[in-house]
Amino acid sequence: MPPDDAFRTSTDRGGPARSGSPAVRGPLPAGAPEPPAGYAGKPLLAAKFVPPERPHAYVHRQRLTDRLASAATGPLTLITGPAGAGKTTLAASWARTGPLPGPLVWLTLDSCESAPGDFWAYVLEGFRRTLGTTPRETAGPPGADRGGHSRLLRLAALLERLPRPPVLVLDGFDRVRAREVAEDLEFLSEHAGPGLRLVLTSRVEPLLPLHRYRAEDRLAEIRAADLAFTPYETAVLLERHRLSPAPATVGLLTRRTEGWAAGLRLCALALQQSVDPDAVARSFAASPGAVADYLLNEVLDTQPAALRDLLLQLSVLDHVHPDLARALTGRPDAAELLDRLVRGNVFVTRLPGTPWCRLHPLFAQVLQAQLHHRRPGLAARLHHRAARWFAAADDADRAVGHAAAAGDWRYGADQAVRTLLPGRLLAAPGSEALYRLFSRMPADLPGAGPALVAGACALYRHDAAACRERLAAAAHQLGGDGSGPTPEAALVHALLTLVCAPLAPGQDDRGLRRRAGEAARQFDTLLERVPRPLVERHPELAALRCAGLAHVLLRTGELDAARRYFTRAAGPDDGPPDDRGTGRLRHAALGLLAVTESLRGELTAATGHATAAMALADRTGLPPHRRSGAGHLALAIAAHGHGAHQDAQRHLTRAEQCPDTRHDPTLRVECGLLRARLHLARGRREAARSALDDCGPAPSAWSARRLAAARSAAALARGDTAAALAAAPAAPDGTAPAAALARARAHLAAGHPDRALRHLAALDGAALSRPEQVDSLLVRAHAAVLTGVPDTARELLARALDTARSEQLRAPFTEAGPWLRTLLDGTGYRAGPATGHLWFGVRWGDGRSAAGTPYLVEPLSHRERQVLAGAARLLSADEIAAELCLSPNTVKTHLKAVYRKLGVSRRREAVDRGRELRLL
Repeated sequence: MPPDDAFRTSTDRGGPARSGSPAVRGPLPAGAPEPPAGYAGKPLLAAKFVPPERPHAYVHRQRLTDRLASAATGPLTLITGPAGAGKTTLAASWARTGPLPGPLVWLTLDSCESAPGDFWAYVLEGFRRTLGTTPRETAGPPGADRGGHSRLLRLAALLERLPRPPVLVLDGFDRVRAREVAEDLEFLSEHAGPGLRLVLTSRVEPLLPLHRYRAEDRLAEIRAADLAFTPYETAVLLERHRLSPAPATVGLLTRRTEGWAAGLRLCALALQQSVDPDAVARSFAASPGAVADYLLNEVLDTQPAALRDLLLQLSVLDHVHPDLARALTGRPDAAELLDRLVRGNVFVTRLPGTPWCRLHPLFAQVLQAQLHHRRPGLAARLHHRAARWFAAADDADRAVGHAAAAGDWRYGADQAVRTLLPGRLLAAPGSEALYRLFSRMPADLPGAGPALVAGACALYRHDAAACRERLAAAAHQLGGDGSGPTPEAALVHALLTLVCAPLAPGQDDRGLRRRAGEAARQFDTLLERVPRPLVERHPELAALRCAGLAHVLLRTGELDAARRYFTRAAGPDDGPPDDRGTGRLRHAALGLLAVTESLRGELTAATGHATAAMALADRTGLPPHRRSGAGHLALAIAAHGHGAHQDAQRHLTRAEQCPDTRHDPTLRVECGLLRARLHLARGRREAARSALDDCGPAPSAWSARRLAAARSAAALARGDTAAALAAAPAAPDGTAPAAALARARAHLAAGHPDRALRHLAALDGAALSRPEQVDSLLVRAHAAVLTGVPDTARELLARALDTARSEQLRAPFTEAGPWLRTLLDGTGYRAGPATGHLWFGVRWGDGRSAAGTPYLVEPLSHRERQVLAGAARLLSADEIAAELCLSPNTVKTHLKAVYRKLGVSRRREAVDRGRELRLL
């Protein structure tokens, strides 16, 4: 390729003129040659034959230059994109750095070359400068203002004889409007064949038979999407401007500008003037004032009046359909004008495979500001028309969005109810935008629609009291019997009533179940009256019904039934997940299912479902402040059940940070109960009592009994038997497991095993959860110890261990109290019931008794105590072996046994635990 100076003449030793601007020169020096003359004696500007210099802070994008180099080996390459997309920069960079398939002929075009004679005068001069000659017959145009096909044939013949095909780059070809130029260029390309490579940059597709070129594989294209900056390229551009914004800022700018080169450069210049570039970048993304003038001058004001008016009116839309454009503007030719905007690369692009189009968001924002300035009040009317059009097209989201933008809140709320959007608001992971939209709705709007939508928004933010208030207002509008003007409104009312029911205050379990059942039956009846296609588009309705019923059952302590309904709400494990429509609901349902299972002692299943709930939240992008804490609560309960108190504490803290565990009375109580148990495990008796007091009023009789049992356990930990008996819950029928177990423990502590056994007798034949079964066996074993029948005690303890084995349930044993040590530390026997339960011994040391004292599952042998004593003296295994006359391997075996029995994994921990147990 010739050096840069080869592109210049003696009249052009300065910098090139700006593309599209006339060269402004002073008087020629004495003896300087005159510029060459073109058609009709017009001078030819030398700057037009030179690729523009690289801009300041130029970013070399190898992926594009490689693509252009590959494309230019074919007959025609077309680079199209809107203003400022980087078309000229790419072509000029490639022209200067190559590789080129042949000598370069560069021509920067503007409207002055629109006439065929002027255009071809420049093209021929470009060939002359590069090749050193052109056919003599082409030196001047014929009488007509046309290139002349005979002259073009001679030029094509000349090109065919060249050893390498020249590359003709026509920059800004959209400025040449004459159809004759395109026809002549097509003629030259056809007849030159492989002797010419054409590269065109243009904002619009040229008037060439591109469809035929595409079919014949003779056309290579680089479009606006290809020219868009990637986040990495954006970061490089900002670095070239001596900026180092955070990665999140780079991503934000790239997304907001959609990689538009000019917008990014203008933003970079604005950031250079700021002491806080990240803040300016965020404000630029929200209000791009830096690019407004560019878009107005370079894009909007260059369009004909009809297109300008259409663009202003379409700016209220995020997506445009040709029919919508006609309805919005009232112009019969709106579809044709829209197509012109797409083909003209006026920042309007067509969505692939559809008739829908979209405006670049920055351009739309500038247009909206101009619409408000030039035609005040029109935007509201346009939004009103768009809302009706989208409603007729069954696009509820856009219908309510435009209704809100028009200030027609009642219409928007009615449309939301008619299309059952409140259910999706509660179930879908991406419903935050819908909530933010309706959170701006005035609170005093009349009608059932606004009241129902406001109730759903209140439930979305866990404000059950506000939801009940809005549901009461909606019921007044709908009629006392629940019937309304539309079955959809009545259906939404029944659904919200059911979902809100378990969040109500009070302990009327029977009334709660009755109200929930009535709402569910009403929901089922109304569902039959709603059009089937509408119901099929909302799978969240049935899932919300199941979740509402399950939540009521969990609150009242009917765990088996609650588990079944939560399973149905969460959906099948092996089915295709509908994360888009029900992801948020499934996330919460899986977490609550895990809580239900953990309370039943099904720790393995609970851990699996809780983990699935969190994975679903991650997969659907659910924001942290909208996630349920139920999954973490279930993991905390499971970790406590396994004796892993640190893990339990960590998950419980995360659960308490979630909004639903703070507002749901059932989850709030369960969090308090677990925190109290963790405090007791560490000997913090007063902290445990405070945790129970912080639970607030119990939401159900079941929760009240559990709270009372926990208070009784806290009193026992303090050694206050009388307070434990007073706090123990009463069970009218004697069969409530929590009440019976609490009273039995209190009587045992008071030295009355016979009374304890009478309370436990009421549980014979009852359906107990696994923790309740283990607790019952341990209480009976304790009674056997007190009555002097150790064999029975050991048998009951063995049964308790067998029952706990499958779920590795350790908490009942670690919380049983110091009496259990007499059965486990070898006081009265050598091979105790824990023999063979390695799962139990490994983690026993993690737990503590209510008094805060660690204890052993299996006693250390005399030799193991000697080895532990040597470890405490910091002796090595070899030194201990020499002192005890053992082999080092035998010492290591003894150390492993010590670690297992003490529930530790390192020597330092074994020594510390040995001192706590007074073994050293």
